[in-house]
Amino acid sequence: MNDSTLDSRTQAAATTIRKLLDAVGRVVVGQGAMVERLVLGLLGGGHVLLEGVPGLAKTLTVNTLAKAIDARFARIQFTPDLLPADLIGTLVYNPRDGTFAPRKGPIFANIVLADEINRAPAKVQSALLEAMQERRVTIGDTTYPLDTPFLVLATQNPIEQEGTYALPEAQVDRFMLKLRVDYPSRTEERAIIDRMASTREAPKVEPVVTLDELDEARRLVDDVRLDDRIKDYIVSLVHASRRPAEFGLDITRLIEFGASPRASINLAIACKAHALMQGRSFAMPADVKAVALDVLRHRVIASYEAQAEELDSDRIVQRILDHVPVP
Repeated sequence: MNDSTLDSRTQAAATTIRKLLDAVGRVVVGQGAMVERLVLGLLGGGHVLLEGVPGLAKTLTVNTLAKAIDARFARIQFTPDLLPADLIGTLVYNPRDGTFAPRKGPIFANIVLADEINRAPAKVQSALLEAMQERRVTIGDTTYPLDTPFLVLATQNPIEQEGTYALPEAQVDRFMLKLRVDYPSRTEERAIIDRMASTREAPKVEPVVTLDELDEARRLVDDVRLDDRIKDYIVSLVHASRRPAEFGLDITRLIEFGASPRASINLAIACKAHALMQGRSFAMPADVKAVALDVLRHRVIASYEAQAEELDSDRIVQRILDHVPVP
């Protein structure tokens, strides 16, 4: 593919993405950054974990995004009594011929909203693990491939502990991005009142993007140019989270575990997807910095000493970003 063809296709994909963002923005107020990251996850084929207190439109945003895409959508409310079969499906006995037939669960969709994911016990999280990583599900003795695209958008409440289960680190690492959803600004909250404080039905969104258009944009992410110097920069950021002393960073005591190789892969994909969203066919260091916090915050585990000093993973990752030289 020559440069002019790639540039024109990139501009077309960026127009499609803006159309999707505008459609969601007509319903959701004040969460533009969250919506952009959700779309970035769609483009990069990576799952997204949304963390925030109740009432910040996490579920509304995911619902609206799914409706704006002509795709299969499923919402699963995670509860302590949820069973793996409620998620992936089960075998159902047919008394007429004495056989068992598979009944597929809600996981067989393009976009799956795992609402309050940390309320489900370990056996349900284990069932979700195979689907998230392998893009397949085993029911009985048969393994079924999941639809393409397949994306888990999960929400969790960080302040409520009763009836919740901490997600296994192996599962958290399978999320491409972890987003921290904050309160809207004063102006945004005023707009929320104007739009939503009514007994009338909330604004609706119609599909504006097809799966084919989304698939075309996803394929273009692979064609976005990633210079060797940017690849080296990504590797340096990830290695600085594991061996900070080698980079002149005095934060070894603050880090329990550094980022896994999955961080390097996801950081490369995310920065290319970010470039595509800006209408560029090439990635820049600014793209890496723009997505690094969301890719690394759940992979760099703060030590007990850091927590005692009220330093979380965000601050540690920011120190790394500020210190590692930009190419």
